[in-house]
Amino acid sequence: MSGSKITISNGVLNVPDDPIIPFVEGDGTGRDIWRASVRVFDAAVAKCYGGKRKIHWHEVLAGEKAFNATKEWMPAQTLTDFRQYLVGIKGPLTTPIGGGIRSLNVALRQELDLYTCLRPVRYFRGVPTPVKKPQDVDMVIFRENTEDIYAGIEWAEGTPEAKKVVDWLQTEMKVKKIRFPGTSGVGIKVISREGTERLVRAAIKYAIQFKRKSVTMVHKGNIMKFTEGAFRDWGYGLATREFRSQVVTERESWILGNVEKNPKLTPEENAKMIDPGYDMMTPKQQAELVAEVNTGLALVPTHGNGQWKSKILIKDSIADITLQQVLTRPKEFEVIATPNLNGDYLSDALAAQVGGIGIAPGGNINYETGHAIFEATHGTAPKYADLDKVNPGSVILSGCMMLRYMGWVEAADAIEAGIEKSIDQKRVTYDFARMMENPTEVKCSGFADAIISNL
Repeated sequence: MSGSKITISNGVLNVPDDPIIPFVEGDGTGRDIWRASVRVFDAAVAKCYGGKRKIHWHEVLAGEKAFNATKEWMPAQTLTDFRQYLVGIKGPLTTPIGGGIRSLNVALRQELDLYTCLRPVRYFRGVPTPVKKPQDVDMVIFRENTEDIYAGIEWAEGTPEAKKVVDWLQTEMKVKKIRFPGTSGVGIKVISREGTERLVRAAIKYAIQFKRKSVTMVHKGNIMKFTEGAFRDWGYGLATREFRSQVVTERESWILGNVEKNPKLTPEENAKMIDPGYDMMTPKQQAELVAEVNTGLALVPTHGNGQWKSKILIKDSIADITLQQVLTRPKEFEVIATPNLNGDYLSDALAAQVGGIGIAPGGNINYETGHAIFEATHGTAPKYADLDKVNPGSVILSGCMMLRYMGWVEAADAIEAGIEKSIDQKRVTYDFARMMENPTEVKCSGFADAIISNL
């Protein structure tokens, strides 16, 4: 095979000018989308680097194509190749029905420990959307990718295993809150300190690298205190322990801001300002709050006198209110770190604000090993398969993410500019055309032609 392997040393990718990139074309519409997308990638690389760089594409099998060829949905060789070549890209895959692998996408993430699902969400001028100010949406979601309920630890109602788990919960753990124990399916939600910390660490490093102003931890810790509540607490702990000079928590910013406005404030007065319920607290709670204020005031030499305003703001938000606020005040969110299920909901909801999941890119990354698979975030849409009809934007933009990850930023910028110009010219696929006035509707391959002509 021609081309060279991407390697990693000391956490830094070493990308040759002729990298071998494994790809899965995908099922259903994936075939049309891949044919369009790969032409865009190759044209951009050739144009931006004058022929000095070239991707050597290496097809690997997964999904229906793999099953038809090997009788396996996920051949061992596919995993071997993704491990060996580090960076790859894939189209949408069919999830087998009737047992076996619950999701090929989840299987890839877990086998390669791709713990970050990276989902940037931004608006391209001219894309029709259901919101008034889609241009205010410019967020990057770090969704934990290997834990939470997606670990797949569950037992079906009526099985001996479900009965055994329910019996253990009731007899050994004295759980009395299972309302209908005889007819309940049971699932386990798992969130770990290590899984949380490596995700939040990646999110903060991203914010530092790309000069983002805030990292918001989105959770449902008010209800799930020892899983999602712990995610929030571990995230704050990691941020202040490993990035102390570069970050300020939201509550620390209140403490420092209060004393800057009134240097004569006592710690008790400051505590009352950051928590209006101070007077209704127990003495122990009041003491804990004052101790928090004093810890914040100890930051004055490094963060005081307005210095905190130039730091990355670390804050948290409850998941349900976040889904409302990304609509009503999207400018308040830049980088989001969140457990798996919240990230699933949030990334798709945000995609709708900027034009739909058809142009939403995604990447699955392990920043320590360097392994990364970039992918379409939509399904296979089999009724449109082989009609050369659908929008290839999700895979193309996922390829842009891949190129940036490889350090080939110029090619990624060129493709994104070509996409924006094509949409501005209203040369779009049917999904956008039906919502525009006087568009020029093009096929999937035609949209690729438009992007290439606008590189």
